[in-house]
Amino acid sequence: MGLSQPSVSRIISALEQEIGAALLTRTTRAVMLTEVGADYLGRIEPILAALEEADHVARGTGELRGILRIGVTTCFAVRDVIPRLPAFIEQHPALRIEFSMGDRLQDLVAEGVDVALRFGALADSAATAKKIGLSSRLLAASPEYLKRVGTPKIPADLAAHSLIVGPAGASSAGWSFLRDNKTTSIHVEGRLIFDVNEAATAAAVAGLGIVSTGTWGCRPELESGALVQILKEWTMDPVEVNAVFAAGCAAKPSARAFTEFLAASLRGA
Repeated sequence: MGLSQPSVSRIISALEQEIGAALLTRTTRAVMLTEVGADYLGRIEPILAALEEADHVARGTGELRGILRIGVTTCFAVRDVIPRLPAFIEQHPALRIEFSMGDRLQDLVAEGVDVALRFGALADSAATAKKIGLSSRLLAASPEYLKRVGTPKIPADLAAHSLIVGPAGASSAGWSFLRDNKTTSIHVEGRLIFDVNEAATAAAVAGLGIVSTGTWGCRPELESGALVQILKEWTMDPVEVNAVFAAGCAAKPSARAFTEFLAASLRGA
């Protein structure tokens, strides 16, 4: 907004004095919302979103302005979201986009995230979500690894292999496979465990074992031959991709537009 840090501090102090409560906790390293501050923000978000919606409609041009903050895993952002971004930015040149990336779940309110892209079951049942796609899952390994150790023929053979587990393959229930209407599940003991999916894919390319990941997470490696899909005859359950908005908050026009754009783009992939 073009304001200096001292100006923002004075405005916030005046707001806290008017309300009669501390909205932020300040330390030498960080500024964080207090519990009261988080509750206050959650209550005024719909009002701010309504004002932005009114401004958007009043302009009558369909042009989006302001800041759109997107929470997304690093792998999905780098491999699939960012390559699609030019078309969206071309449609809305006045919109500024900020990414909060990492293979962790962002606190949408505390971190000011307008829309988060999340895979799998949603932990926050109170959040508003829109399904935007499905990510099919597969097993892959490098040709060098398979030449050295051998290629599994059935899921049970995986017990004799080094398994690489990243966020896309982590499951307390193990890995399940479907073939001829019959389900087979195996318990997974990962030799290498990563909390970033990009690292799990890189480990498989390096010949360190077999990785379970989504097709979006390793498509270039499969196309180049750096990774080879195994157990093709066995189907793994796909993972839902959802756009998530903070609980109780109306989605900003820019967040809705981006969600619709991405859903349409993924359908065409």
